[in-house]
Order: sequence, then C-alpha cells, then structure tokens
Amino acid sequence: MNRHLLILSSLLLAFAGTTQARGVIRVNQLGYLPDDIKVAVFLSPEGELPYQFELVNSLTGKVVYVGQPELADGKPWGMPSAARLDFSSFTTPGGYFLRIENQGSPQFSISEHVYDGTADYILKYMRQQRCGFNPFLDDSCHTHDGIIVDRPTRAGEFINVTGGWHDASDYLQYVTTSANAVDQMLFAYRENPEAYGDHYKANGLPGSNGVPDILDEARWGIDWLLKMNPADNVMFNQIADDRDHVGFRLPDKDTANYGLGKCRPVYFVTGKPQGLGKFKNRTTGVASTAGKFASAFALAADIYKKSDPAFADTLIRKAKAAFRFGLSEPGACQTACYVSPYFYEEDNYVDDLELAAAVLNEATGKQKYLQQAAYWGQLEPVTPWMELNRARHYQFYPFMNLGHVYLAAHGDSAQAKNFAADLKKGLADIYSRAKKDPFRIGIPFIWCSNNLVTAAATQARLYRQITGDQTYREMEAALRDWLFGCNPWGTSMVVGLPAGGDYPVNPHSSYKVILGKLTYGGLVDGPVYTSIYNNLRGIRLLHDDGYAAFQNGRAVYHDDEGDYSTNEPTMDGTASLSYLLSSLQKEGMQYKTYENVKKVQGGIVRMDPLESKVYLVFAAHDTNDGGKTIEKILRRNHVRASFFFTGDFYRNPENQKLIRRLREEGNYLGPHSDKHLLYADWTDRDSLLVTHDEFTNDMRNNIKAMEAIGIPAKEVTVFMPPYEWYNRAIADWGRDLGLTLIDFTTGIRTNADYTTPDMKNYRSSDQLYNDLLQFEQTNPGGLNGCIILIHLGTSSGRKDKFYDQLGKVIHFLKENNYQTNRF
Repeated sequence: MNRHLLILSSLLLAFAGTTQARGVIRVNQLGYLPDDIKVAVFLSPEGELPYQFELVNSLTGKVVYVGQPELADGKPWGMPSAARLDFSSFTTPGGYFLRIENQGSPQFSISEHVYDGTADYILKYMRQQRCGFNPFLDDSCHTHDGIIVDRPTRAGEFINVTGGWHDASDYLQYVTTSANAVDQMLFAYRENPEAYGDHYKANGLPGSNGVPDILDEARWGIDWLLKMNPADNVMFNQIADDRDHVGFRLPDKDTANYGLGKCRPVYFVTGKPQGLGKFKNRTTGVASTAGKFASAFALAADIYKKSDPAFADTLIRKAKAAFRFGLSEPGACQTACYVSPYFYEEDNYVDDLELAAAVLNEATGKQKYLQQAAYWGQLEPVTPWMELNRARHYQFYPFMNLGHVYLAAHGDSAQAKNFAADLKKGLADIYSRAKKDPFRIGIPFIWCSNNLVTAAATQARLYRQITGDQTYREMEAALRDWLFGCNPWGTSMVVGLPAGGDYPVNPHSSYKVILGKLTYGGLVDGPVYTSIYNNLRGIRLLHDDGYAAFQNGRAVYHDDEGDYSTNEPTMDGTASLSYLLSSLQKEGMQYKTYENVKKVQGGIVRMDPLESKVYLVFAAHDTNDGGKTIEKILRRNHVRASFFFTGDFYRNPENQKLIRRLREEGNYLGPHSDKHLLYADWTDRDSLLVTHDEFTNDMRNNIKAMEAIGIPAKEVTVFMPPYEWYNRAIADWGRDLGLTLIDFTTGIRTNADYTTPDMKNYRSSDQLYNDLLQFEQTNPGGLNGCIILIHLGTSSGRKDKFYDQLGKVIHFLKENNYQTNRF
C-alpha cells in the first residue's frame, strides 16, 4: 500500500472537493537517467486540463522547466481527463518534482545512479524463494523431495530433487518457470556483467565468495535442473501440485499432505496429459520442457567454460541430449493439477526449441544448430499474446522470445533482418494499442500482467540496441516507468524498490502474514482486468483499499495480502527483470561519475580503490573545539578536504568565521541534517525513524542555513548522514533531492575519535592512528579511495583529541604517495 499517506490523503481530499488539488501526477519513482525519455502522467477527476506544468528543484523550490501537457484520454482508467507531461529535453542531474498548479508529484532524481544496485536487489527475493536450504529463514525445507509419480515402472520410487526455487507464495516447483529464470539471469549476466556484485555466498548467506551473486543464484537453479534431468530422456517437470494450496504457512513448516509422508510428488515428463486426480492438463509432447532444459544448460555451459571447464562439458552434453529428446516428441508439456482444473496452460514449444538451438550454436559453433534455430523460429514469428492481446494462464511462455534476439543479433545478415522484423512486429502490435493509452501501455491485463510488461520492455530495449531503430523508445520507457510508479495507482510493482518509496507492503506471502517480513525484490503479479477480478474465488481484502479512487478503470490492483491475483510476487517474473535492470544500470555507468565506487545501503563508503586518492572528511553538529586547529593544519599542508555541518552549526555565529575561511580555501561544505536527526534504528537498520517529509524538510532547512551565509545550493551535491547511520531509503531520498550520500570507510576506525575513556569501545588517538596504518598495510588497495572521517569537535570528556594528529596523518599519506581529495 502507499507508504506516503500524505500524498494519498491529499488526493482523496482532492477528489472529495476539499482542496484545490486537481488530480495526481504519476512518475517513475526510481528516477531517470539524464538522457532518458522522461514522461509523467497526470490523471484528473476534472474535464478541463491546465495549460502548463512545471519541473521544480526539490531543494530550492525554483522552477527549472516549464512544459505543455499533451492531452490524453483518461476514461480507460476511470478519469475524465489525462495528460502526458514530457520533460525529456531537461537533462541536468538533480532532485526534482513536477507541479501542476498546487499539485505536486513525488520527488525523483535525474541521475546516472538511479538504477545502481537494482540488478542485485531483485536477487533478495530469489534467495528468499530457495528450497532446500533457505538463507532467509536460515533453515532447510522440503528435504525429503520426492516420490516419483505418473511413471508406472518407477512410481513410488524416491528420488533426491531437493533444491531450486518455490514458484511464488505457494511452494510448488516447476521446470517450466525455473529454467526460464536461469535463462533470464544468465542472459543478463552475459550481456551486463559489470552490473553485478559479490555480496553473498553460494548458500545465499551474507559474505563474498569471489563469484557474482547472479551466478550463485543461477547455479542454484542449474544444480536443481540437473537433478530433474538425471539421465538422457529422463526428465521431471514438477514437484508438488495444487494440494499445496492449504493456506499461509512457512516452507520449513509445510503442512500440505500428499499421502506420501514427508515427501512430495515428483511428476515424470510423459508427453501425455497428466493429473493424478479428477482433472488433467492438455500436454501434447515433451519439447517445451526439454527445450528449456537444453537452453539453460547450454547457456550455463557457455558461461562456465573458462571458470569450470569440466562442469561446462557436463552441461553441454546434457544440453545436446535434452535438445534431441525435445525433437523426438514435439509438443507442449503443461504443469499438472489435482484439486482443481487450474494449471500453467503452455501451448507453444517452438520458441523453446529455437532458443535451445540458438544457444547451442553459440556454445558449440556448429552450424547445424543455427539452421535448427532458424527453422523453429520461423514457425512462430511473433509471441502470440503480443498479437492476440489475450492468453490463458501462461499459455504463451516464456512471455518473450529470446531465441529471436539471438538470431537477430548473431544470425547471417538476411536471417538477422528477418528475425529483427519479427521482434518489431510484436512491438508494433503492442504499440497499436498503447498509443491510445495515457500510460502508453498496450498489454492485456491477465494474471501476471507485470511479467508481460517486463517482457515487452525487454524486447523493446533489445530490439532498439540490435537495430538502432528508435520507433518504440517512448513505449519502452513507458513500460519501464509503469513498473516503478507511473501507473494509475502510483506504486512500484517491486517490493522495496525504491527504498522509502511507494511499493507493496502487504504482498500475498506467508512471510508477510506470519512473520511480518516483506518479500524484498519480488515483482508482484500486477493489475488484472476488472472482469477477471470480479469473477475470482477466495479473494477477501484484509485492509481498507487505499487505492479505491483508482479502481474504476479497466484494471484493478490491490496492495493486500488477500489478493492473490494482483499482489503475489513470482519467482520467474522477478528473474525476468534481470536484463532490463542490469542494462539500465550499465547505461548509467557510462556517465562515469563516481565510477568504481563501493556502496553500502546505497551510500558511497569508498571511492575508486584503483586510484591512490583519499578523502579527508570532517563532521560537526554542536561542538567546534577542533575547527581552528584543523583549518590551520590543512592550510599549512595545502590540503583541501570536505566538511559536513548541521544547520544548527551553520547558524551559530561563533562558527561562521571558520566556515567562510574553509570555503575561501577551497574546501567542500555540505549538509549533515539540519537538526542532527537519527534516521534509522540502531538495532534494526531497515526501520526508519523519520518520515520522507521530515527528512526532506530537515535537509531543505540545512541548505537554507548554508545559503544564508553565502553557500549557493547549486554547490551542494554530497551529504553525510548524522551519526553516520542511515539505510537505503535515506540514500534514495537524498538522491531525489539531487544529493549523493557518502559515509566513512569502515575498518579505518578514525570515526571512533568521539569515544571517551569511560566507554567500552574507547580508543586513544595513538590507537586510532595505528588502526589507520594497520588498515593501509592489510587492506587490498591500501587506502586507495578511502573516506577518512575525523570529527571537528568531541566531548569535553575526551582530552586526547585525534584532530591534533591530523598533521601526522597528512604526512603519512603524502609519504606513501596518496593524493588528498575533496568532494
């Protein structure tokens, strides 16, 4: 549900006629890259639209751009009028909001950093979905999987298939979605490896292991797929069935009963209709499942061929065998049901064989696979849902054809053009519907509509990169923005992203219902047609509908645990975001501002570790006993540094002579919170102690105090949080004001210069200096890029002031060829 209740409340009041506001402005809450297409959408309950909109600097309140709204039809979304607000030509980085008369949008930033960390962020949900050892629970589940079913010669036999991912908020597991998830993650890594970090071990627990986290996650899926394909022509497609649907419970306390003791059923791939109860699916062959096995194995083999050639050899052999098996029995292999006639109704399979052959061609270099890929690819030029604007549940899956992408990018010239044209045809079909919509959205609002949005955005981006054709760039941006808040409900569809933004806080998940924990990183299903929602069984909203004012259009969305149709995160949908987010993050990296930095919770804690530069920073709130000493030492050594002061410090007349001198000498002066607020709980870092409005107003007041003594707001680009304590939400809110959060480099320990002898963590100045030297000697890269914090003033209870050692520190840095820098 909406986290910024002030915005929602003002909207509801506006609709009730109790304020002068005339509607709402929907934006991409993550923000925009400087050269992005930037279009917001205005929805109004009034028929008449204003003649202009304004882009306003969030810090200064100054209007920086004025534009004319493009009129649009709001009726599909239950509004008399709508408009598109295009400010693409404005490219200056900073924090802004849009305004129409007195109605403002949420704050957002224009910055090269808006997508930083997002590619890794969605892996939080993938780790949460792990079966076997689950790092989120730090416990294991479903360790007795499973018992083979629907195979007369082996029925009742135990086979070890523990592992993989739970499909959604239920605990079923499908090769169909899991293999596609592996494909999506590996493809994203292959195209954009620089977007991924190493912050978790292979088992999903915090810590680095020298392997990008995306590969750790994909490997978790690959290892499970190998178990599900234990021998040539022997494949399993599914663990458990809809007997799983027995209410909310944690996976390590699963109470679903299959009549198999602690085990769950494992469905053999037969190529024939399946179902152990009254209902059966409509399976026609094995090719869709076999093709997915083959593509996942082949793509993994291509990636692991250098780092683990023996494993790659195993994978390529398995990929070839799986492909042959798929060719032996063409047709679609659907998931199995038991209690009710609901299952993944996949009808197409030629796309799976196409992708498998295309990846095998890349992995082996054999022309025969390229010929096979082209043959199967031409049988389905356009993914059917794009053309038909309809589909049954997972009827045309995967939702976009990566095989076409491979052939358009790597086939011979004539072949490449043909498949690029097929990609374009699918986009043209979507655009023919989107151009009539104020949000430029042209997908059918069936179950998992967000997966379709992601697929269309990914296809549009890949098509543009392959061909250079800009025809669908606006729609591509609109699809991207829809996922992060530019939609009728104004919410991001990814739990926790952006931190501190408006995103689902009541996802349909046992983790939320039982533990009160969120499914961070998970992409929820998304809106469905009102007609679909009204005919669903078993939905009971548990909260008042905060989006009631926006449920009068053609689709509905509820941030409510009780709505399994629109607010349930899915594993494969989340994985399908991998390419889109990693490519956007990679695009931002090309601007090369603050390149190669280390971040924690979205804040920079170390600059480029490859450059022999260090950053001396000083912070102060209500003490200034070291100001004169520090200024004198810096001036004598011709060193410039960075100073972060609270508004109270700037306003204090006793400090202003020092402040002016520091600025005259070329030091950076920045904010440190107006009133030195504690932003986050010391013991629960994710728990905010300030609201968005409190943070924003406090920071604006800090800037006003700086302006009052002659420091222009335009010079302020970086801030340090009070108490040097923050979380990702604070970093994001700062970015929405055009400010980059920095903090000290951990391990150096100079920040402990505030401690007094009566404290358990007290460290003398000699100890602090030796800590600095020890870090330099033992840390890879020494002090390269390090941010060294010294407090401008400390308690009177500390007589041993570390700032008195500043000259000694500077001498050591120069002696060891470090260059001192300021922000």
